[in-house]
Amino acid sequence: MDILLAIVVAAAVIFFGALISIGNERQRKAIDALREQTELWALQDLRIKRERLAREARVGDPLAWLNKVVSRVSALELDLQFVEYFEEPHTLLCLSGDQETRVLFSPFSPKEILRMKREKHSRLTQLGKNNPLLSLPRGISTYEVSALNGGLLFDLELQLAWEKLTGKNIRRTERVWVFIN
Repeated sequence: MDILLAIVVAAAVIFFGALISIGNERQRKAIDALREQTELWALQDLRIKRERLAREARVGDPLAWLNKVVSRVSALELDLQFVEYFEEPHTLLCLSGDQETRVLFSPFSPKEILRMKREKHSRLTQLGKNNPLLSLPRGISTYEVSALNGGLLFDLELQLAWEKLTGKNIRRTERVWVFIN
C-alpha cells in the first residue's frame, strides 16, 4: 500500500510539473509576442518622429556638433579644431583646444583598420601611408557613435557636418568611430 501511495504521489508530482511547464511555455510565448509588438510599435514611432525631424536636420557649426558628439560618448570637453582631412581611408583629424589631444573621426571600425594595416601591397595602404588612422597606437581610446548614442538624426547630421568640413561626401553614415589619443 505504501508503494502504491508513493507511485501515485510521484505520478501526481510529475503530472502537475508537466502542467506547470506547459503553462510557463505558453506565458513565455505570450510575453515574447508582446515584446515583439512593443518593439515594432517603438520602431514605427521612431520612424514617424524621425520623418518629421529629418526635414529640419541642420548643422550650423560642424565643429560644435563634433564637440557635442565627442562629449556625449567620452564625457570630455575638448574644444575641437579641424586640422586635416584624409581621403583614403576617410579620416578627419582634429586637435583639442590646448593642442595636446588628437581626435580622429572615421567611418571605419578598428577591425577594418587592422585589416587595412595588414594589407601590405594594397593600393589603399600605399595611398594612405601618411594617414594617422593607419598608425594608431595600441590602447587608444575608441568610441563608436551611432543613432543610439549620437542622437536620433545622427546619420543625417554627420553627413552635413562632414560635407561642411571637407567638401566631400561620406558614404557610410550609420556610425562613426572616434579615436582619442
